[in-house]
Amino acid sequence: MDPLLISAASGMKSRMDALDLLANNIANSGTVGFKSDHEFYGLYEQQLPVVETQWTDFSQGAMTATGNPLNLALSGKGVFGLNSPTGTVFTRSGDFRISKNNELETSEGYTIRNILDKGNPITVDPTLAIDVSKDGVVSQAGQSVGQIEIDWPDSAPQTSSNAPQSLNNAPQTLNNPQALSKLGSSYFAMVDKGAPVARASDSTEVLQGQLEQSNVPVADAAVKLVGVMRQFEMLQKAMTLASDMSKQAIAEVAKVA
Repeated sequence: MDPLLISAASGMKSRMDALDLLANNIANSGTVGFKSDHEFYGLYEQQLPVVETQWTDFSQGAMTATGNPLNLALSGKGVFGLNSPTGTVFTRSGDFRISKNNELETSEGYTIRNILDKGNPITVDPTLAIDVSKDGVVSQAGQSVGQIEIDWPDSAPQTSSNAPQSLNNAPQTLNNPQALSKLGSSYFAMVDKGAPVARASDSTEVLQGQLEQSNVPVADAAVKLVGVMRQFEMLQKAMTLASDMSKQAIAEVAKVA
């Protein structure tokens, strides 16, 4: 096959992958706690540019004061530990509520893990005010009812044996960028289910009555989206040109024959 066609087709595939990531980022620019995704290109062993994998930017999003005592945000590195039907999951979205069982949970029904009770849910009295300290201690009427589990992955990055070391140096705040995989738009799970999960550092604070917004830079993402679309159009023209050149070459050979 024509090398020009191969290069153009490969470039179009990588641009489509980039468009998917950008479109998803922009679609979730208003999702509380959403972390933007970015492509990583593997050029180290291939001549053609392909998106080898994607990485998640865990940088801090803007904080918005809501005044709702069940809205919590994390300032610093960390994720809320939650109980789900499939095991422990994590989130940066602190839009919580009180369940019918009087447990603190997400809108999907995932309960907040209580580090003082082996990860069991935190049970509260819905008739009393809820106070949450900066270290995640939940209190009612001056008495502690539990402490929110705030975790931070503590496992080696999960990369392929052929992956370049530069992937581990991607510009993000997560020490082990491949330790977590996304579950939908707001949740994460450990790639290695058996890997250790450490508690977040003391510098991480819980902010009550606030929510962390998406960290997607909408204006930058929109500009990049336009640029990627233009690149895709140029590659389409390159494929058309290569096809026309091949047809012309065949026609010239036929004349000579």
